[in-house]
Amino acid sequence: MQQQPAAGPVVGWIGGGRMGAPMAGFILKAGYPMLAWSPSPASRRKLAALGAREVASVAACAASVDVVFSCITDDDALRSVALGSQGVLAHLKAGGIYVDTSTVSVEASAEVAEAAQAAGIAYLRMPISGNAASAASGNVTALVSGPEEAWNTLRPVVESFSSAQIYLGGAEEARLMKLVVNALVINFAQAMAEALTLGRKGGLEWSLMLDTLAQSTLSSPWLKGKAALMKSRDFSPTMTGRLILKDVDLMLSAARSSEVSMPLTAMTRQILQMMVGEGHGDEDYMALIKLAERQAGLDSDRVT
Repeated sequence: MQQQPAAGPVVGWIGGGRMGAPMAGFILKAGYPMLAWSPSPASRRKLAALGAREVASVAACAASVDVVFSCITDDDALRSVALGSQGVLAHLKAGGIYVDTSTVSVEASAEVAEAAQAAGIAYLRMPISGNAASAASGNVTALVSGPEEAWNTLRPVVESFSSAQIYLGGAEEARLMKLVVNALVINFAQAMAEALTLGRKGGLEWSLMLDTLAQSTLSSPWLKGKAALMKSRDFSPTMTGRLILKDVDLMLSAARSSEVSMPLTAMTRQILQMMVGEGHGDEDYMALIKLAERQAGLDSDRVT
């Protein structure tokens, strides 16, 4: 049975993918009523099974709620959902709150911010740090920027699906912070692929290497999680190589705009492109390990 909150908004939810559906589920479990829409019929059914009321469009979702969350893929999806005559900002009532949890560019987000201000809607940028597994357990981190008053109002809802919330400022700070986090993630993933390949080529036992890393000074929740999956060579996607390649392009675009040099990230981008080109784009980005192993003449299918 759902717990009914003492008071709270009616929530609209757009997007029911690996991250979106579990986060929406936690909001529903907290007792907030929800209207939901997704471009995928399967995702709409998934959200309805969690207890949301399915609606026919973005416009219908936004028209009858106090706050709309979107959890979508990229800049084009954000513009499509937020802007235009059928978008969220055209149908959410003035004084409402629009929250986007996606990883998108600062430029696309700023376009939405301008339109939201004109419509009298508070726009919160809330990219999520985590993966499908952490979303399913409610252990993601919400990186937040935008109007602080709106954030204070909405925080109890966000706390229902996240273990940490960090308010970073009044504009696009959260968008940039997500790129900073993911730059470290993907560059460390490539470094891990190279290091593990070196160890394996030298005769170190695979599982023992991973156990050692998980207990070393490098240990972190991310590394422990990846080490556990890599012990069984589980490359099912927490985030696909293809999707994180999109994020890397956002990083490099932001770097060009800021006149920041990111040579390591640029090189990692080319290696990711090679991985995708070799048919691993829909596996977890840790399939970088397979690429490094093959380049070293190792068998990626038989590991001891």
